Amino acid sequence: MQLGETQIVDTFAEAFRLRFSRLIVTAHDAHWLRAACEAACGYGTSVIGCDAEIGVEGFLDSSQSPDGRPAASLLAFGFASESLAKAVANRTAQCLLTCPTVNVFDGLPDAEERAPLGKHVRFFGDGFEKTKLFEGRRIWRVPVMDGEFLIEESVGIRKGVGGGNIILQGCSLEAALAAARRAVDAIAAVPGTIAPFPGGVVRSGSKVGSRYAALRASTNDAFCPSLVGRTASELVEGAVAALEIVIDGVDEAAVAAALVAALRAAAGEGTLAIAAGNYGGKLGKFHFHLRQLLSAAPTAPSPAGRAD
Repeated sequence: MQLGETQIVDTFAEAFRLRFSRLIVTAHDAHWLRAACEAACGYGTSVIGCDAEIGVEGFLDSSQSPDGRPAASLLAFGFASESLAKAVANRTAQCLLTCPTVNVFDGLPDAEERAPLGKHVRFFGDGFEKTKLFEGRRIWRVPVMDGEFLIEESVGIRKGVGGGNIILQGCSLEAALAAARRAVDAIAAVPGTIAPFPGGVVRSGSKVGSRYAALRASTNDAFCPSLVGRTASELVEGAVAALEIVIDGVDEAAVAAALVAALRAAAGEGTLAIAAGNYGGKLGKFHFHLRQLLSAAPTAPSPAGRAD
């Protein structure tokens, strides 16, 4: 299959079950909102080594903001509810409580599974903290030096999907980088998804296992241009750089919509081929066949809706 000048490799992206939470972060203005998001999403790229995969789902207008101020929706993913809850609480305490003017609300108020959030963070108030009901939801008011930090008592947790991916192969590094940026911009327009790596892109795509017993993952040598001739390569002829984009989503439909958007955006001049990473179906239960996704999707796919 060709998408314009780009070959779509007959393969599938293999994804797996994760748990996720959604935080609605608000601030006095766009500057402090972005500062809070950057801090909270730091070191949040891969659950192989990070406590959570986390990123900005999107920025919200005032009508969607719990307190009428500039707001952003963050999605955080982890393997288990317990570890995810710990990661969300730690990042909230270290990165959001500390950021001037920020408040934090739960973005999954109807989720049946819940974990403590403000219930833990409130103790920073040293006994001066107070609680109130805000539109039927319990909020803690923690005194801080610029006023009060408002934080919801608990956060919802739901089942999500992690690890959807595409691997772009460019005729030059510049072409691969440009294609990756187009793809990440397209994913950002699909609600319910994040691309958690730096700038949404992974240069160090990995495979399961390693020659070193202590490592769970190692470099995906099949897509390393410097290893052509030394290992079984999956790079097409002429490809000199490959970049991976990993997508986490609130459900299968969200990940599928983001993959279609990314494929269409990344294809074009300089992008020789687009493949995906899988391990023969042994890693995850969700298989996204690239050609099938494109064949089934309408010309202008509608983004997947929010899970809440």
